[in-house]
Order: sequence, then C-alpha cells, then structure tokens
Amino acid sequence: MNLQILFFPLFFSFLFSISSAQISPGSSLSASNLNQTWRSPNSTFFLGFLQVGSGYVAAINYFGGVPIWTAGNPSVVVDVGGAFHFRASGTFQLVNSSGSVVWDSNTGHLGVTSASLDDSGNLVLRNSSGVTVWSSFQNPTDTIVPNQNFTVNQVIKSGLYSFQLLNSGNLTLRWNDSIIYWNQGLNSSIDSNLSSPVLGLQPIGILSITDVTSTSAYIMAYSNDYAEGSDILRFLKLDSDGNLRIYSSALGSGTTTMRWAALTDQCQVFGYCGNLGICSYNDSSSNPICGCPSENFEPVDVNDSRKGCKRKVEIENCPGSATMLEMDHAKFLTYQPELSSQVFFVGISACRLNCLVSGSCVASTSLSDGTGLCYLKTPDFVSGYQNPSLPSTSYVKVCGPVQPNPSANLQIGGNRKSRLHVWLVLVVVVVTLVGLVAIESGLWWWCCRNSPKFASLSAQYALLEYASGAPVQFSYNDLNRATKGFKEKLGAGGFGAVYKGILANKTVVAVKRLEGIEQGEKQFRMEVATISSTHHLNLVRLIGFCSEGRHRLLVYEFMKNGSLDNFLFTTNEHSEKLLNWEHRFNIALGTARGITYLHEECRDCIVHCDIKPENILLDENYNAKVSDFGLAKLINPKDHRYRTLRSVRGTRGYLAPEWLANLPVTSKSDVYSYGMVLLELVSGRRNFEVLDETNRKRFSLWAYEEFEKGNVNAILDKRLFDQDVDIEQATRAIQVSFWCIQEQPSQRPMMGRVVQMLEGITTIEKPPAPKAITESSAGGTSINMSSNGSAFSTFAASASAPAPSSFSSYQTTGVSPLLSGRNIENKVPSSQLGSDRN
Repeated sequence: MNLQILFFPLFFSFLFSISSAQISPGSSLSASNLNQTWRSPNSTFFLGFLQVGSGYVAAINYFGGVPIWTAGNPSVVVDVGGAFHFRASGTFQLVNSSGSVVWDSNTGHLGVTSASLDDSGNLVLRNSSGVTVWSSFQNPTDTIVPNQNFTVNQVIKSGLYSFQLLNSGNLTLRWNDSIIYWNQGLNSSIDSNLSSPVLGLQPIGILSITDVTSTSAYIMAYSNDYAEGSDILRFLKLDSDGNLRIYSSALGSGTTTMRWAALTDQCQVFGYCGNLGICSYNDSSSNPICGCPSENFEPVDVNDSRKGCKRKVEIENCPGSATMLEMDHAKFLTYQPELSSQVFFVGISACRLNCLVSGSCVASTSLSDGTGLCYLKTPDFVSGYQNPSLPSTSYVKVCGPVQPNPSANLQIGGNRKSRLHVWLVLVVVVVTLVGLVAIESGLWWWCCRNSPKFASLSAQYALLEYASGAPVQFSYNDLNRATKGFKEKLGAGGFGAVYKGILANKTVVAVKRLEGIEQGEKQFRMEVATISSTHHLNLVRLIGFCSEGRHRLLVYEFMKNGSLDNFLFTTNEHSEKLLNWEHRFNIALGTARGITYLHEECRDCIVHCDIKPENILLDENYNAKVSDFGLAKLINPKDHRYRTLRSVRGTRGYLAPEWLANLPVTSKSDVYSYGMVLLELVSGRRNFEVLDETNRKRFSLWAYEEFEKGNVNAILDKRLFDQDVDIEQATRAIQVSFWCIQEQPSQRPMMGRVVQMLEGITTIEKPPAPKAITESSAGGTSINMSSNGSAFSTFAASASAPAPSSFSSYQTTGVSPLLSGRNIENKVPSSQLGSDRN
C-alpha cells in the first residue's frame, strides 16, 4: 500500500545545489588503467572501468566501487584494449581494442560543447546554451539513485526483466516485456488523477511518487534503515533475478546491503527458474533453489539451474500415451495477461483431464482454497513454484511412465558381472567397518557417559552447535537435568509452563513445555526451523527444541528481568521494579520494531496473535524482546481459512474486535493488541480495568476523553509524577495507541508506520474516538477469557481493507499473513496482481 504525506523541502532544495566536474572534449579513459577516472567535485562518484571476469565495463561508480550506471544495457564488455572517449563531436563512445564502436550516446548531432559528472552521480552533456541534451539519469540502465527522476517513458532492465512506472502511478515488474508479475498501485483511498507521475528515491531511503497536480508525495516503500547513518548511498536496483530492491552502501566500503525488496518471496518472480523449472526452498537456506518437475526432465544447462528444464522425450515423440505428472503443493505462476484467457472454474479432476486431452496445454494448476480455480498453461513458458504451504496441486504433461525419483544404475560400462562383484565386495567391507565403529562407539559412550571429561566434551559440542545459529536438538533427559526436574518455574501461559534451566555449557535458558501439541514429528520440526530462523534484536531467540514421544519442549534464551507485566503493574511506588519513562518508551519502540520484523521484514509474514505484557520480555538492560511468536501453528495444525467464535481463545483486554465478529484476522489484529499494551505502558494500569476514578468506564475510552480535554497527566502513570517524563513522547505514544485500537482494521496503521510515528518522523493526525466494543459484547458465546490464555486458532488470514492515507504503508503483492508463519495465498487473481488501477 502507499501513503500520502507532505513533501520534504530540504530534499528538493538539494537538487539545485549540486556541483559538477567538467570533462574536456577529446578526453579518454583506458581499460588498461583502472586508476584513470573522471570524478565528481567531491569525489563521491567516478566514471571509469571495472573489471568483470576477463573483460572490462565502463561504469559510473559510487566511491568504493559500487556501479550505478553502465555504458549499455546489458553492460557492454570490452577487452583490455578498450577505451571510453568524449569525442570533440560531442558524443560518448565505448570502443574495443580494434577501435570498433560498441556503444555510442548518439549525441554528435546535438551541438554538445561540454560534459560533466556531478555530485549526484549524473553524467551530463550540454550544448552551447548550457541546456542538457543527454544524461545518464535520462538513460538509466538497472539502477535509480537519489535526485534521479524516473518517469513513465523510462525503463530499467536486467536481462529479461524490466521495471516501469505507469501513468496511473503503478509500479510494474515485467518478464520479457509481457508478463506483469508485480504491480504496486497507489492506495485506493487516495483520490488522485495523475498527469505526469515521477518516481524518486529520497536520500534517507523513501521511495515516493510526485506529480504536478499534487503538492504531496505518495510514498511507495521505505528502506528498513531509512534516515539512519551518514555518508550512505541508498539506491533502487533491478537485479538479474527479477526482483526490485533498495540497497545501502556506506561511502568507500564497496559493499551493499539489501534494505527492501518488492517481492519478499523470490519464487513469485516469473521465470526465475527458467521454462519448466520449479522454484522451491530447503530447510538449510533461505535462498531459493531451482529443479526439474521429475526425472522425466533434465536441465537445459547442468551448470546453471536457472536456465530451466526440458523433457527427455517430447510429447510429440512419445511412443506410448502421454500422462500427467502430479505435483503436490505446487503451482504454475499465472499473471496478467495470461489471467484473461487461461483461468477456469472447474474441479481438480477436470483441471487435470482438460489439460491432458488438450493439444495446446502442457501443464495445469488446481487451487485447493475453495475457489475452484484452474489454470491451464500453454507451451510458451511455464514457471513453477513448490512449497509445503501452497494450497494447490499441479500437473505436467509427460511421456509415460512417470519417473518421480532418480533410478539407481550401478553399471558403468565394462563387464556387468565383474562390476557387480566389485560392488558387492565394497559394500560388505564398508558395512563391516561401519558396524565395528558403531559397536566401539557405543561401548565407549556406555562406559564414559557419566565421566566429567565426557560431560565437558558434550558441553563444548553443545556450545559449538548453539553458536552456529541452528536449532539444537536436546533429549528430554538433557532438559530434565538442566532444569533439575523442572523445579524453578518462571511462569505459565496458554502455550505451557516455562522453567529456568542451565545447559551443560553453563548457558542459562528458559525451557517451555508445550501443551496440546497434535502435530507429527516432521511438521513440528519444520515449524521449529521456521521459528528459529527468525532473528531480530527485539525477538527472543529460540536456541533449541526437544521432540521425544509426547514431550515437546522449546529452549529459549534466558531474559534476566522477566516479563513486562512484572514491572508495569506493581503497586509499590518505591519498588525497584518501577520503570522510568525512558525505559518505557524504549520498550514501546523495541516491541514495535520486533512486531514490524514479524509482519513486514520476514520472508514469511508471522502474525503473533497474543501480544500482551506477559509476552514482552526484558533483558538485563531493559531492552524489550517479543516472545511466543510463531507458536500458533504448533498448537493447532489444522489450516482453517476462517475460525468461528467457539475457536477463539484469547487474552482478555487485548483481543481485536475481529476475533469476536467472526472476521478474518490479519496482522492488523496484532496492531490492536500492541495499541492496548502501549496504553498500559503509559498509564501503568490494565486497560480492561473498570474503576471509580475512570467513571466506571473502560480505561481506553476514559483515557480518550481525557486526551481530548488535553489532560495527558491524567492518563500518565501516577508513579512517574516525581520523575522526568518527556511529555511530547508521552503524547505521541497516547495518540499512536488510539490509532492502533480503532475498531476497523483498515483504520489501524501498519506496524512499520507505528515505529515511524513513535520516533516522531511522521506527523500524527488526531485519532478518532475508539468505539466501546469489548470482549463482553460477545454475549453468551463460549470464549476462554483466562488471563493466561493465548489466541492461537490457525487459518489463512485475508488481506485487510485499505488503510486511510495517513497511515497506509507499502505492501508487496502475493503475500498473505498466516498465523503459522508461512504464506498461503488468497484467490490468485487478487493476491498475485496487487492493486491494478490501469
């Protein structure tokens, strides 16, 4: 989604204060001398040659060697004898060692008299009147930098992929100039009629659209490090993998860090794995891998899996009959314009059969999400995606028989009997050796398992495994011993009790004994792997797990200061556990950043479902860390799309209204819960308490009335009256809390926006009064209101309605939040197309 805010005047005034370094006609750069460059006045950018493999590319570089523009797109590579000339005729030319021109700016007829490279990285050619007739900003390759205006008649490319800005203000990514696989539109709540939109990246990392018809900028995306640091170049680049990303590079470092991506799921990029290639992920890496549908196929290029696959036997050459290879949890990407002609509403059997009998169909996908949608794919190009979370089954036409697994073949030429004999001897020898080693190791372990030396070795191994970042698998006996028989209980919640433990390597941990686990071993391990791969400064780290029979335990890092509620709701004004305002505000920010990471920065959106003070833990420095994220799928393995009132099991005072109205729950439900926690941080009181001093009203409603009167001190925790409190911060926090607890999810801000408002980066408009809808309004429905309960019913959450312009944030298409921490799409036309206003 997008956002309409006021422009940044300082950013635009900077455009008119850029100096440039002149380049004399007849000047040349040689590929044989990489130190020879044309530099901008402040040396921030330079034009020179970069070595790429055995060749050389003429490029404009950010200091340190990060290219932002190249001569030619794709880059034209020359040999060591190549040169880049500024001819006296007024044209730039790149020549190879033979003197042949391989790239030309074609400006020799435009009366060019001067050239320069300015401090924004723009290479400019001007005529005698000083008018710009050509510039690198007007002729971009694959990158857009700050101060560069990207208009509707421009395009950046990388291989078969291209990025364009449409007249409607939509940002589009295309494959082969045809398939639109990403379409980011303006927020539907913005009433605008653009005439000549311009896309720009602000130096602080905000991607926005401006138009002559509006005095406001429409924000499309934020880099996750926006407004941080100094001497940092942030740039927008279309990578060779088809994804559009914002990168940061510190001056002189020569390195780049990805800060935002258009598609959080790389496998949603059309054609990423080539024709008939299947994109997927494995447990050991977050990077996608490319493979073939089955052994009926082989790679086009064994050295490059992204070039796709081909049938070993083409259908027309099939000696027998063709059949359909079935692929579970797989889909073939179907975007515009294919959606207008290849989509049907039929059952799964008909989807398979229709493709089998059609001569123009090579593959099909049937969605299992209740829509009845079937996609038939033609031979033009088929791009596949397989993931355990996809609610779809796909079929590929092959020449039978189907060969899903590789077949073993031990015969490698020569005499078959001789080879078989050798293999038998080798197998017997290897098995014997392995057996002897296993027996000896078993005896050694049995004799030495209780010795101090063995324990020390085990501790060192466990420490090494822990340091690797992978989840450590513990035995039940290990954790029983570490917790001294689960003796010291730290707390209890809806997911189970938590105990303090000390591992063999002396690491102090918190061990959670999960209750109500119904999942199988494989699924449990997969979900644990997902949780453990989620790392953030404001999230409690999962160290390891135990899955042994009926015992399912999770091992977390130990948080010395326990949970927030122990500090927030203490009644003793002089208690050592009283949090000062500085700590409270930092906790509010840290918690918001942690939830933002779960919602917007993970590869898979994770909706927490139980944000409350008991699930916000504090370390020794009172830094906040969110716990119990991603546990929803562990408790209930059934992927219901929607849950009923009877399945609600939440925490009183923090449930969003949609939980009780039988509406889809999204990440905005976490925003509501966070708003309640934020109000409690300011007031030091439970938001659901009804007291005489609040006129027997729910505290949040009473607080809003006081806020309208300008009486912030009445809302503020009375225990802070004799301490230094930043009233501006407190007022900001109260305003943010009221926005977060709006009844309608569409009125609540995204968590990334919450962080910006708390930090004071964004002006906060006056929030509407929160409506008096509480859990009690559910009447006699069966709802668990235990303060220790946890909302964990699992279903595919649908995308919420558009937020108002003052709080909407960007949203990548094709992704819907799932409580379990994995992505399950809604109906494909809407989820894959995004906001299309063409």
